[in-house]
Amino acid sequence: MIWLTWRQHRKQALWTAIALAVLAAALIPTGLGMRSTFEDSGLGACLRKLGGTQLVSGGGCESLSQRFENQYGAMLFLAILFVLLPVLVGLFFGSPLVAREVENGTHRLVWTQGISRRWILTKFGLVGAVALVLSVVYSLGVAWWLAPLAANGAGRLGYLFFDVQGAAPIGYTLFAVALGILVGTLSRKVLPAMGISLAAFVAVRVLVETLARPHFLPTKTLSYAIDSPLTGNRFTGSWVYQEGVRNGVGELVLPDARVGCDTDGSGDSAGCVAHFAQQGFGPAPYTNWQEYQPADRFWTFQGIETGLFLALTALLLVLAVRRIRRIA
Repeated sequence: MIWLTWRQHRKQALWTAIALAVLAAALIPTGLGMRSTFEDSGLGACLRKLGGTQLVSGGGCESLSQRFENQYGAMLFLAILFVLLPVLVGLFFGSPLVAREVENGTHRLVWTQGISRRWILTKFGLVGAVALVLSVVYSLGVAWWLAPLAANGAGRLGYLFFDVQGAAPIGYTLFAVALGILVGTLSRKVLPAMGISLAAFVAVRVLVETLARPHFLPTKTLSYAIDSPLTGNRFTGSWVYQEGVRNGVGELVLPDARVGCDTDGSGDSAGCVAHFAQQGFGPAPYTNWQEYQPADRFWTFQGIETGLFLALTALLLVLAVRRIRRIA
């Protein structure tokens, strides 16, 4: 059975190996270049000096950060492609697993020999093991490549960055494979199975990312006066849900903004505050406000989301096995 499974999936394995080689050829030189610039420019040392403190005096890393962003910001378009890799594994390894057998009629020979259970376990085990190895290699490689971009203000908890590193890609990949297997048992044709799997995967991922993930843990808030010599440290890596300026009665009078009336630390900010009050924003004092998830919750969020997708994977595999027994 192992030999037969290899024969059936060796083309996917070959193309996957080629894709990984191409991906490595793109990631390694660009990753080394980003890391070299990150350190040689002084940005790395500057950010380490700031640390994870929520409020800092001045923004000494801003100019260095902007230069790094100007040079490597376009790399994020490449990072968007990484989000698609788990579902591609599911489409090309999971969807044809059963659908091809049924579509070609070869399942009648194997399943009528009384070895359907062993066939199922061997197929699922080998394909699942390959998917697991691929997802681990992918996750480690992309995390290494993204590290300078994430440190430059985006943080690992933000959208896109969270989805392509840590343990989450492992959960996504195994879920995509299990989803493809189940849909293949239902559609019994490869191309429809791939199309339906893609749509279902995207739907589940969007629902979890937009509706579930923001509520894994209660948020924290940060407030500081607009005339404070301190300012919010955007390099903490926190996931900011919303921010703005609140007036003396707690109303959010200036959303998606941050005001600094004493950015030079001179203490001469009374005129700035008075001018701000004249704009009709209500009573003072005015405070910058932020709702966020701290950066140190990254692995907690990773564990919750990965566990959710692994649970869905187990459920889909159970349903797929039952469906295969009915077909047999």
